[in-house]
Amino acid sequence: MLKKRRFSSGDIPSSSLSDIAFLLLVFFLVTTTVDMDKGLGIILPAEGQEFEMHRSNILNCLINSTGGVLLGEDPVDIAEISKKVREKMLENENIIISVKSHEKTKYEDYIKVIDQLKQANAKISIAETG
Repeated sequence: MLKKRRFSSGDIPSSSLSDIAFLLLVFFLVTTTVDMDKGLGIILPAEGQEFEMHRSNILNCLINSTGGVLLGEDPVDIAEISKKVREKMLENENIIISVKSHEKTKYEDYIKVIDQLKQANAKISIAETG
């Protein structure tokens, strides 16, 4: 008659399991890339490159909490900033636009204003929020 064979279940060696888990962890940490937000592409001056500007060469650009923009003393639509700044640059080639925003200004509005100033190839100074 046929004899029944008894198979013993194979044991998985658990002594090297922690080594394998550690190697997998290191592998995934090394090979994973993290996307970083680029933010605004503004080149900042090196430390110690501060200089005084004459007030007539500074044009204030104020952004309020609702997204309204004052360019100098005049309210301006965001889409018109580039055109107005180019006109001011024709009058004074040394003009620098000082951008100051309210602390509750939406980030999108701030970016739109900066983009308009970049389109006009303006020199931009970012003032402290207040």
